[in-house]
Amino acid sequence: MPSPALPDLTSATPLNIKNGIVIGLLARADELGVDSGPWFEGTRLDRRNFQADAPAYVSYRQACDIIQRALDSLPGEGHGLEIGARQDVGNFGLLGLAMMTARDFGEALRLGIEFAAITGAMLEMQLAEDPASGDVAVSAWMRNRTPRIEPFLCEELFASCLKLCRGLLGPGFSPRRAELAYAPPAHADDYARVLGCEVRFGAPANRVLIERHWLATPMGAHNPVSARHMLTLCREQMPRGASGNNIVETVGNLLRLQLADSPRLVDIATELHLAERTLRRQLHGAGTSWQELHDRVRRDVAEQMLRRPGIRIAEVGAATGFQDAREFRRAFRRWTGRSPSEIRSRP
Repeated sequence: MPSPALPDLTSATPLNIKNGIVIGLLARADELGVDSGPWFEGTRLDRRNFQADAPAYVSYRQACDIIQRALDSLPGEGHGLEIGARQDVGNFGLLGLAMMTARDFGEALRLGIEFAAITGAMLEMQLAEDPASGDVAVSAWMRNRTPRIEPFLCEELFASCLKLCRGLLGPGFSPRRAELAYAPPAHADDYARVLGCEVRFGAPANRVLIERHWLATPMGAHNPVSARHMLTLCREQMPRGASGNNIVETVGNLLRLQLADSPRLVDIATELHLAERTLRRQLHGAGTSWQELHDRVRRDVAEQMLRRPGIRIAEVGAATGFQDAREFRRAFRRWTGRSPSEIRSRP
């Protein structure tokens, strides 16, 4: 059976960032003999605040200012590619462990987007399907676009994520294509070398396309107990203001990860270390209910899958937790007022 449809999942950068990127820039300054002192003027920070074993938390604005000054002072180009290419699974810390213990690469990828904030990621990210190809698309953009540093942040993110994915999947992994929403820089040829795929500049958005078949690849270190533990620790480390703190969004994301298994309220409550009654009360306080949220997620995923060419209705039903295709058809009509065939036939 094909992998279930990939629901849209979007990260959000927090207001305060654990800024490991600055640590990478400081290492580059040392290699190139550049004085990094001026980077911190007026910030009440200096390089002593950025130690590899205890990265500083800085505001998003402070991080942007420091990176801007760093790029202005460092000679040459391609520093983001250089810094990103030096990363591995270990550099992603707790999130890297959570991804390693996930069931398969599809689940690992979803976790990587949902909890990107705990790594100090400075780009908003979205994980969704590419409607044209059915590939997985990982898009990235700045909250407040700064053309001078956005290419650097894209370089660092995509190069480091490639190393992460190869750590999870093996050296044979490569994206299908990278697309960048800026003009080709002087070092454009380095992108294909580092990313190992076709690269297009001047695209509508910054994104990397990954062939869907990779999603079903099992994670060699998968362990259900460790996976649940890592997931709990990731939630605890999410900064205030990041997307995972909302109970409806958190439960919705967990549902998407387990939808084919038709999870129960008690299962999700256990993962959140909450009593079933407590979670039910929190959902009610947020203006929804377990059944309403479960049906909404199943409906959204089903509609996304039905718009993919060639997929059978029985496969959509199984991916959304129904063992009987007729039961899925009845539920889908109840949710939408239409049959699955009608949705699939719409342009």
